[in-house]
Amino acid sequence: MNKKIELLAPGGDVEAIKAAIVAGADAVYFGLDNFNARNRAINVSFDELNPLLALAHKHDCQMFLTLNIIIIETEVPALFRLLNRLVNTDIDGVIVQDLGLFYILGHYFPSLDIHASTQVTTHNSGQIEFLHQLGSSRTNLSRELTLEEIRDLTQVSHALNMATEVFVHGSNCISFSGLCYISSVHGGNSGNRGRCSQPCRDAYQPAKAAKEFPLNMKDNSSYHQLTELAEAGVDSLKIEGRIKKPHYVYTVVNTWRKQLQRYYQNQPLVDEKINLHQVFNRDFTDGYLNNNINKDMFIDNPRDNSNDYFIQLTNAKSPVEIDAVKQKIYDDKTDIIQTLDKLTSSMVIDKIPLKFTFITQENGQLDVDVTADDLRFSVRVDTHKQPASHSIDQATLTKRFSSLNNDKYRIEQLDFERFTDGTYLSYKLITELKRQIEHKLNGDKPLIEDVQVPSIVLGSNASSKEDRAAKLVVLIANDKDIELGEIADICYYLIPEKIGKHFNRLVKLFNDNQNLAPWFPSILIGDDFSQAVALLNAVQPKHIVANNTGIGFAAFNANIDWIAGPQLNLSNSFSLEALKRTFNCSGAFISNELARKQIRSIKCPEAFELHYSIYHPTLLMTSRQCFFHQVTGCKKDRVDNQCLPKCAKHASIINVKDNAFVIDKQKGSHNSLYNNHNFMNLDIVGDLAGKFTSLLVDLRDIKTSTQINGSKADFIEALRKLIAGDQAAIERLTEQVQPTISNQYTKGI
Repeated sequence: MNKKIELLAPGGDVEAIKAAIVAGADAVYFGLDNFNARNRAINVSFDELNPLLALAHKHDCQMFLTLNIIIIETEVPALFRLLNRLVNTDIDGVIVQDLGLFYILGHYFPSLDIHASTQVTTHNSGQIEFLHQLGSSRTNLSRELTLEEIRDLTQVSHALNMATEVFVHGSNCISFSGLCYISSVHGGNSGNRGRCSQPCRDAYQPAKAAKEFPLNMKDNSSYHQLTELAEAGVDSLKIEGRIKKPHYVYTVVNTWRKQLQRYYQNQPLVDEKINLHQVFNRDFTDGYLNNNINKDMFIDNPRDNSNDYFIQLTNAKSPVEIDAVKQKIYDDKTDIIQTLDKLTSSMVIDKIPLKFTFITQENGQLDVDVTADDLRFSVRVDTHKQPASHSIDQATLTKRFSSLNNDKYRIEQLDFERFTDGTYLSYKLITELKRQIEHKLNGDKPLIEDVQVPSIVLGSNASSKEDRAAKLVVLIANDKDIELGEIADICYYLIPEKIGKHFNRLVKLFNDNQNLAPWFPSILIGDDFSQAVALLNAVQPKHIVANNTGIGFAAFNANIDWIAGPQLNLSNSFSLEALKRTFNCSGAFISNELARKQIRSIKCPEAFELHYSIYHPTLLMTSRQCFFHQVTGCKKDRVDNQCLPKCAKHASIINVKDNAFVIDKQKGSHNSLYNNHNFMNLDIVGDLAGKFTSLLVDLRDIKTSTQINGSKADFIEALRKLIAGDQAAIERLTEQVQPTISNQYTKGI
């Protein structure tokens, strides 16, 4: 038989989890009411958790809890309370995005198995090594990767004794996961907080050659590539869908389970996807996996494509024929729902019932027989080994044992028929009796005691110091702007995602301009990552900014000073602590998604610097796909190896809500979507004086509607005056730079 691969299913609520179990899932990922990236799902309450775990484990199905959002500082105490409860359950793993949560789990809750979320955006070997250092046992590779890239990264993972997980079915995001801010900027519903409002699925105003839904991609399905994924060494096949209905989960999981069974038994695999088309879909594509990123990966309809698929399949033409097809689809879904109801009708979700039988022996000993489902055992205390001062009765024992009504168990019966009122038993022995019972109920393991929230060792910038002015630093991407480094404290130069033929030029550029520091981007795949590491080692800069943890890990290994960039979206003190203690990171940019009060509460570790971007084009998403297929048209039907290094294009789109966006493709970079107005937050200079080591001004030439009236040098000088304490400069700068937004600083996440 071929190697077994885990089939990992979504569980948006209790019924969907049941559906996944009966359909044959090896594991289910699901969320509780808080700290998970699908707030629109019904999710699971903590009271339902232990019964669900027991049900799943009876069916040899593992359960992975999603804690896959970024954490804000004020939530840390609630997070520790949740983990203190979770650590004494039978949960099989937790799925994590936030770097601070990785650190907390590794240092304070080591018994919990850590899985890296797709929100971490893992697409190069350095990122896998970074996650391994943080204690992750598996990583979910980015959905945009090719089969060859998956094979290479799986080899890296296995060398580190880590598993790889790959999304094989369900919705495709147009953006790299974890790097999308469009919902956050427009409406304050951060995708990194589980509140994505899916504006990428919105309709847009018609323009020349544009589609009505230009950002809407078909669903991902690798159903036909099961053998290739297995041969690549993939350990887990993940199905998307925590906001999908139970009948969807059942159908998709059951279909994939049958395909897996055929693979295990070396039988021919099924080519047709009819069952998968019966439930919600936007049609299917495997373009990323097959390294065929093309215009056919889009669909100009964000709604269910089932009707259209079967109408075309049956060649229905007349209204009668079309209505008959639709009716059959409805009937088939009804049959699926009814079948599922029958399969799950006996699956009761309830806490494990406890029965206690108290027996007073003639020699004075007290026995307690315990029954918990299939588990039966007895415990005993010797009532003679104590001061004879406490005469107990049934009421006392009932009260003292009530605490065993907990997250996992419910007391169903207390049997006192063979108990003698007036038995002498101290409260200390009652406590010992309960401890023995809890130990047995916990698999002969002691319960893990609660962990209190630890303190961060604060650095010198832990509180506001108005006498310490922040440095003013700039980010550029054009050689003609190098002179700005003469008037700024530090000048960063953006490294392209595709270095290619620019390698020698970049080495010379940094060697000739010692005031320039490399700024590494967030997306570096395959050879692009290798070249970025080679550039880092060739230049040996004094310090860098890394928006990709793989580059941060390479800098750590090379003993190069590095700062975590704004695209890492850091939002709490423990993230900073993780970077400092684990990777010797010297500083970090604080997330621009945060509001003032959320930033203020963040504590800075000892010998660590905080940075903040006060002006920049507002990046909403980055994609491996080409936006221009759907917007302006393109003479190429697919993305080829010349598109990334050579293509430079610009366009704009407006959705039906009158929100304008800029599509920008720079040479050497992926397609990006920007807000039409740049971000500018001047208030933070006075609000949080002394909090930051540096304030960044991003002066790359991204064409938005925001205009700087005057030169870039004048803009920098005006900002210097503001930082020096000239509050009147705010009004001058506001007039000089228009229009801008800063709504995230007001609303936060």
